Amino acid sequence: MDAMQAYLDKPWLAHYPDHVNPEIDIPNVSIPELFDQVAEKFGNKAAVIFYGKKLSYKELKEQADRFAAALAGLGVQKGDRVALYLLNCPQYLIAYMGALKAGAVVTPVSPVYTSQEVRHQLSDSGAKTVVCQDILYDNVAAAGVPLDNVVITGVDEYLPKLKKMFAKGVIAKAYGGMHIPDAALIAEAGLLKMQDLLKQNQPSPPDINFDPATDLAALPYTGGTTGHPKAAMLTHQNIIACQSQALAFWEHQFEEGNETIIAFLPLFHIYGQVVIMLTGLVHGYTLVLFTTPDLDEILAAVERYGASGFYGVPTLYEYLKEYDKTARVNWKKLKIIVCGADTLHETTVEDWERRTGSHIVEGYGMTETAAVSHTNPLHRTKKGSFGLPIPNVTAAIIDVEGTEAMPVGEVGEMVLSGPNIMQGYWQRDEDNAETMIDLAGKRWLRTGDLVSMDEEGYFHFFDRKRDLIKHKGYSVFAKHVEEVLYNHPQVKAAGVVGVPDPKVGQLIKAYVVLQGEARGKVSEEELIDYCKQELAHYKVPQIIEFRGELPKTDVGKVSRRELREEGEEA
Repeated sequence: MDAMQAYLDKPWLAHYPDHVNPEIDIPNVSIPELFDQVAEKFGNKAAVIFYGKKLSYKELKEQADRFAAALAGLGVQKGDRVALYLLNCPQYLIAYMGALKAGAVVTPVSPVYTSQEVRHQLSDSGAKTVVCQDILYDNVAAAGVPLDNVVITGVDEYLPKLKKMFAKGVIAKAYGGMHIPDAALIAEAGLLKMQDLLKQNQPSPPDINFDPATDLAALPYTGGTTGHPKAAMLTHQNIIACQSQALAFWEHQFEEGNETIIAFLPLFHIYGQVVIMLTGLVHGYTLVLFTTPDLDEILAAVERYGASGFYGVPTLYEYLKEYDKTARVNWKKLKIIVCGADTLHETTVEDWERRTGSHIVEGYGMTETAAVSHTNPLHRTKKGSFGLPIPNVTAAIIDVEGTEAMPVGEVGEMVLSGPNIMQGYWQRDEDNAETMIDLAGKRWLRTGDLVSMDEEGYFHFFDRKRDLIKHKGYSVFAKHVEEVLYNHPQVKAAGVVGVPDPKVGQLIKAYVVLQGEARGKVSEEELIDYCKQELAHYKVPQIIEFRGELPKTDVGKVSRRELREEGEEA
């Protein structure tokens, strides 16, 4: 059999739940159209609960309509980019949906970005309007990018009265050195207040004629397959397709208008943006929204609101499995507990199951896939696998350096084809030529991830292509070495990278965080000896460096990029 045909035959379909169709129809509607239908149907239902404050679908729609009218009045037209530089708060939902209703393209900016990073995204995207948390305005000003409109809003504006002052203190502490613009600065800089715009405008959004297949909805920025920040062009149809495909896989689990989802993952990130926020808003779910991931508040909310869905990242579950208050939640009551954004270690899964009696469902996705391409079926999860391609998605494994399909079971670069795949990178023709390829009559995305597919059609992650370490001519997967280190009882966290060496190409360096009681007692030599027992000689780290903590990305996974840069400098 031709190697590519083994993937085109989609062996994973044999393990789909009985009710799931391999192909589904994708609604030809825009995101605002779908949201309006749901708001009409579930008008009095809570769309969002923010620290006890509820906003119904009717109220959310009205405020989004008012904001869309305000943007149109400010000169925002169809296709213009509107940047959202916000923490998690109801204003994020209002601004996101309002911008789309105005025909704009949303480009979410990480709230932890510095002024230089903000400058790059605003300049690259061409955004002339920014909706900004007031505490973050300093970075917008320092970015020095010419802007037509800067709209500011405070996180306390939708909080219950008793929480307002407390919230200001927490946010100010988290963003030390930043300050809220006073009346003089607002007047001098010509800043606009979101609440003023909502009061001054009627809920009459402009009449936009959408072509969901071609009109962009979002420009989320990602490191992509080359590591340089660039925007994935996602149309309304890409995003609607993704949430439709994923929900088709879980259709028997979720009921429209009758689910409560805990929403603490950052909404600027594609995981929080599509899987949680947009999927919730176009299906009538209630989002219990958090600005900061306070574990005590989150766990209390799971119980208080009878949550049916919980979405996290591996580092969160690694922490929760040891946290004393985790047992207060009856996790078996939840319909689904999902992990994404990074690889879930098998030891974390086993410890979680032992502690809670519930199962974590691991999935996979990228910004370029509008959030999701694979997930494990609930009835047949496979540890160590991120699951099966969702309906309408074809996945294959090809040679890292070329386009030849790899035999089943062998590691190569995963490529994906489906209606949720981005249109390409914004203004990056060279990157697009490398990333978007044509094979076997389909258009594919090269993911940059080293993956294999087993005989049953389950996919297994090995590493990012850029994280592959070349040592003495051997290929070493950083993830494999990290997993061995994680299995050591005294290792709390680990990050493995290759650092340049003229003799061997790259040395394998491990940055390790020890458990509290082991610090000062476990030596570098002891860990190296441990690795020698578990790994082939060429995979054993030559350098171990102990740290109190490791740098993390915005969604909490270990940042190998920062570790690699540190190693190269050293």
